[in-house]
Amino acid sequence: MSDTATMTTSWPAGAAAGPGAYRLLPPGGPGPGADLAAHVQVYGPLPYAGRARRLTEEIRSAGLTGRGGAGFPAAVKWTAVADSPGRPVVVANGAEGEPASRKDRQLLWVSPHLVLDGLQLAAEAVGARRAFLYLHPHEQLHRLLAGALAQRSEAGCDRIVVALVAAPPRFLAGEESALVSRVAGGLALPAFKRPRVFERGVGGAPTLVQNVETLAHAALIARHGAAWFRQAGTAAEPGSMLVTAHRADGASRVSEVPIGAPLAGVLELGREPAQAVLAGGYHGTWIPAAQAATLPLTNAALRQVGASLGAGVLAALPPGRCGLAENARVLRYLAAESAGQCGPCLNGLPRIAAAFTELSGPAPDPRCLPDLERWAGLVAGRGACHHPDGTVRLVRSALGVFRGEVELHLRGRCTAGAGGPAAAPFLPLPAGPPAGALSRDDWR
Repeated sequence: MSDTATMTTSWPAGAAAGPGAYRLLPPGGPGPGADLAAHVQVYGPLPYAGRARRLTEEIRSAGLTGRGGAGFPAAVKWTAVADSPGRPVVVANGAEGEPASRKDRQLLWVSPHLVLDGLQLAAEAVGARRAFLYLHPHEQLHRLLAGALAQRSEAGCDRIVVALVAAPPRFLAGEESALVSRVAGGLALPAFKRPRVFERGVGGAPTLVQNVETLAHAALIARHGAAWFRQAGTAAEPGSMLVTAHRADGASRVSEVPIGAPLAGVLELGREPAQAVLAGGYHGTWIPAAQAATLPLTNAALRQVGASLGAGVLAALPPGRCGLAENARVLRYLAAESAGQCGPCLNGLPRIAAAFTELSGPAPDPRCLPDLERWAGLVAGRGACHHPDGTVRLVRSALGVFRGEVELHLRGRCTAGAGGPAAAPFLPLPAGPPAGALSRDDWR
């Protein structure tokens, strides 16, 4: 997907009225981008609340939850940071390690000032005096954001300075404890035993880590209020969210949709046939396409089938693709992206990836299936971070949804034809060889 691609979105009656009311991604074309004057013309000036904690209550009334994957209530997080002793730090997390996700980069490209507004407002709400924007290396995007920050400095609209911090291009670099370590000048490695980040994070200070999309929503809530925010979404899960959708026809797009929208509409399942849908990205869950087509885009509905929205990644696997081969590729990537700090990652994930690769072949050893199930049980819940758990979640759902494919492979056949995987892989992965778990330079 192009860095500058934008998508359109429809809203409930009344939600699109007034300047800036179209939310994160402007319909019909690019937004203001790094032009501060155009941003202010569309959204209005930065609406500081005037004192700490004041915006937090509006965020609580809005029901805003984190859009980075966990879905934790933002106001609870802000309150915990504000209540912890010490001077807080705030970090906008734009490190999108998930290869199938493009929504944070898209948001930062189209609406950087909305994110930076939210970062300033969150800093005021928790009483912070230091702020950081953390994202993966991307020369054009870093240049755009540096220019946006320079415009804001010249205009005098920011109360605290924001420092850009480059995350290493690793899957786990955006994990909260890895982020804290990197922002503090260390390696972007997840910590095993640690105090909670809201208590002791960057430099030992209480730290608010918030996904960039969450901060952009906070900037709009500050302008338009909780009731406006709730005009989209459901009563239990209000608002909109950015979704990276990979359709069965091969097209990928970032869209902003109201929570509760039909999943079938986001992926156009009625137009393009699919055999299964991956919800939540590479730590997510496979759902049979027929079942996915009946679900709304809510965590409540997805939890009923063992899935979640995660960071808003959806992928519809088309017919004629080998689900086992697709998952084997992803599992090899996830195993290589381990931080190598614990046995489940260092030993368990490579074995799981190798066994799944064997299973995806034309005539697999039948023993690989019980090995997979056994190793998944040994790895789950024992890692230094949630990487093994997320990987096992993907494995277990794949073995269930693609059970028919497993039986075909054990008989020497494959959906992709002639006992082999499709020539062109469907699920996106980074180009080039995996970095490897034990190369510490890759975590700087």
